[in-house]
Amino acid sequence: MSSNNQYQSGSATRLRRLIALLTVLQTKRIVNATHLATRFKVSTRTVYRDIKLLEEAGVPVFTEEGKGFSLVEGYKISPLLFTESEAAAVITAEKLVAGNNDASLVRNYRNATDKVKAVLRYAEKEKMNLLSERVKVYVNNDEKPSSSHLTELQQALTDYKLIKIQYCALKENEITERVVEPFALFYAANKWLLLAFCRLRKDYRFFRVDRFQSFHILAERFEPHKMTISQYLNGLAEESRNP
Repeated sequence: MSSNNQYQSGSATRLRRLIALLTVLQTKRIVNATHLATRFKVSTRTVYRDIKLLEEAGVPVFTEEGKGFSLVEGYKISPLLFTESEAAAVITAEKLVAGNNDASLVRNYRNATDKVKAVLRYAEKEKMNLLSERVKVYVNNDEKPSSSHLTELQQALTDYKLIKIQYCALKENEITERVVEPFALFYAANKWLLLAFCRLRKDYRFFRVDRFQSFHILAERFEPHKMTISQYLNGLAEESRNP
């Protein structure tokens, strides 16, 4: 390879990395150089050079000494930079999501996929439309969506808002009213499960979303949980080993 071609190849690689770096900075509040170096398989020195290039290009990157980098609050770039492979992954995932049993997830993912298609170039749109037609995921069409609360649950979880539910227990079919603090969402055996701190039982409980008889997000917020999801799952594993 000639030196000119090597330079062009290196420049293209750096450009792709800078675009990816911008994307990471937009999706995280703060990220350190070691994390970026590991992610992009470069040295931390290269990360600092890339950050300087972004700054010279007018991107307002803020450096917190000893913590990492973040974009100045409110700064956004247009998210129109999809590679063909990334767009194909989104289209394929749409097929998988279409078989999900939560109507709100299916609806919102389909809307998101439409937006991805809208920003592609014409030739790429043709390819993605062809891919959409030729990728098939077989699901049980007789099984109707069993819930439509997932989008609202995600919102309550990230906003730290209490939710009030009327819940039908699986064994006794007893309906109780609960006020809970949403903590995590799980998908298992084709069912969505909400892990939440139940103020009635004063402990963490799993609730099957399809067993909700009613669901309301309350205006009241709760204190974010100090525990991580890993700590909770490790605690469950420890309990199972030492009943």
